[in-house]
Amino acid sequence: MSDLNKAMDLVANLHKSHGVKQKGNKLYTMVVHRTEAFRRALGTDFGIFTEILVDDGKRVILKAIITDRDGRTIGSGHAEEIRGQGMVNNTSAIENAETSAIGRALSSLGISGGEYASANELDAVERKTQNLKQPDEPFTKEDFQNLPPNNLKPRDVTA
Repeated sequence: MSDLNKAMDLVANLHKSHGVKQKGNKLYTMVVHRTEAFRRALGTDFGIFTEILVDDGKRVILKAIITDRDGRTIGSGHAEEIRGQGMVNNTSAIENAETSAIGRALSSLGISGGEYASANELDAVERKTQNLKQPDEPFTKEDFQNLPPNNLKPRDVTA
């Protein structure tokens, strides 16, 4: 546990020196810096693994897990991105979602960037909210095929 505390302390210091200002003048420590602090404190004894849960051509959902020396999951995070929404997701939706999922997994361990959400997630809130209110086209039943039943939130579903 002391190694994890060391990582948390490193990130707290990085937050002061490398924090990026977000809306409302809040500082955010980027995932790259938090991952570096995680590796400096914990080395390669702890693992960060990612898995694509959904990639249906419209959206991607990734899961990141952090494991301890014994391979037990000690942290996790998920992220979803919609292909084509925003500049990054035009070409790199998987990479964007993976970074967000890793950031959320690190946050679940207390290695946060000042917010539990990633910088991209914070920037995307307004855009995603607008898209939910005014979708370009209605969802189809196929859009929901890869989701577990408890995550279904259909709206304007067409046959």
